Amino acid sequence: MTMPYVTIKMLAGRTDEQKKALVEKVTDAIVETTGAKKESVVVFIEEMTKDHYAVAGKRLSDAE
Repeated sequence: MTMPYVTIKMLAGRTDEQKKALVEKVTDAIVETTGAKKESVVVFIEEMTKDHYAVAGKRLSDAE
């Protein structure tokens, strides 16, 4: 079985505790639903600033 890779893209600002819990729960969900070994699950967190994220043609930083 190949390694499951999960990428989570979100705005910066979460605490280390929140990111730790997120990674643990996502890993558990992948293991439960796919049968992959926990040791093979890779989770990437990509954090973006509000000036690098836009909705409907407007950056979130411009809405502040």
